Amino acid sequence: MTTAVQLAAWWTPSSSGAGARQQRPLNIFMTFSQIGLWSFGLRPSSPIYGGTSWQSGGLVHRHRRSRPSLRPAGVHVQSTAAALSAEVAPRVVQILVPAHNEQDQIGRCLKALREQTACALPGLRLTVTVVADNCTDATAAIAAAHGAQVFETEGNRRKKAGALNQAIAPLLPRLGDDDVLLVTDADCALDPGFVATALEHVDRGYGGVGGIFRGDAGGGFVGHLQRNEYARYARDVERLGGKCLVLTGTAAMFPAATLREVTAARHDGRLPAGDGAGGIYDTTVLTEDNELTFAILHLGHKVISPPECTLATEVMPTWRALWNQRLRWKRGAVENCFQYGMTRITWRYWGRQLLTFVGVLVTAVYLGTIVWAVGFGGGLNLHPFWLGVTAVFVVERVVTVRKRGWRYMVPAALMYELSIDFFLQACHGKAYCDALARRKKNW
Repeated sequence: MTTAVQLAAWWTPSSSGAGARQQRPLNIFMTFSQIGLWSFGLRPSSPIYGGTSWQSGGLVHRHRRSRPSLRPAGVHVQSTAAALSAEVAPRVVQILVPAHNEQDQIGRCLKALREQTACALPGLRLTVTVVADNCTDATAAIAAAHGAQVFETEGNRRKKAGALNQAIAPLLPRLGDDDVLLVTDADCALDPGFVATALEHVDRGYGGVGGIFRGDAGGGFVGHLQRNEYARYARDVERLGGKCLVLTGTAAMFPAATLREVTAARHDGRLPAGDGAGGIYDTTVLTEDNELTFAILHLGHKVISPPECTLATEVMPTWRALWNQRLRWKRGAVENCFQYGMTRITWRYWGRQLLTFVGVLVTAVYLGTIVWAVGFGGGLNLHPFWLGVTAVFVVERVVTVRKRGWRYMVPAALMYELSIDFFLQACHGKAYCDALARRKKNW
């Protein structure tokens, strides 16, 4: 979103006299209108990942129990006889992995779940279910070979949200209030401490805990740009102490009690009805993760993306794929704001959308002035003041990719990332036009 400022800092359309002076207030306006903008804008019978043994079977009904401590295994071990006599069942972390034709990625995802440090925590049981949605490849077979449960959807035409609702519906009633549900995409790989850290924050009272992601290798130049973008996002969230706009669909953990509250609120009208059956995910929107974040916040809960909850996720391999992804994200975010209206929660999101919209307009106007100057105004002219402003933005581009190392910091000074800035500005403009014109939505 800094595109207009960066360009303004490099050059100003040349003219003479009063005309030249009149150009500068626009540039100053662009400078301040862009600061701080960052658009937001993803089966029955199994071994259980946990403890020192593999178990099979689904969830069980059990007596009310105290919440186990998240201490490393070995700090306190209760005897088997004592545990049986107290009839204490383990706390369940139910993990759902929605997947559509993910045979190339599902193995890595499940391996990362097996390697979670939470598997060694006493009194905890991780159950992994791959939600195979209309798969025509070997996703289900590979998941089963890795020891995961496989839940195959039936007649689902509501994409990821519909698939998850089908899987959650029979599971949620059998989860205890201190159990949790973790949803992670099949093209993601959680770092080993993700689950343990997320549980700690759930136990502090958060209604949802999200992840901070980095981009996988691949995708050529467009993949490189996304990895830089994700590194900057991670830096921003870390500097804010985990405050986030949305619990992204890459990975998020929710207390079962919170999800039951969401279901009840969809039934009684406190929240949008979604699929009309009390489904956790709203199947009528493009960005179900953003909508669920809104729902949880409107019910009075807090959300967080702790800096320690990290993971790797797939990047879009082509400009076309990236365009489709970001168009869906942006339009979905706009429509979620309209869906909830202006509330104590959404006013901040409305503010960001307004500033983003202004940024798109300013960029278009500035590019128009450059075209006019080159074609009819006598060319471009450099100004010392704007060269100084340019230096500030060059430093910002370099410093904000520090997480990736000096090999990426030095090239960032060349400002080649203007390519993706222009690209995303165009995508945002298209999203606003589609939303206002109510054009057909495409997932």
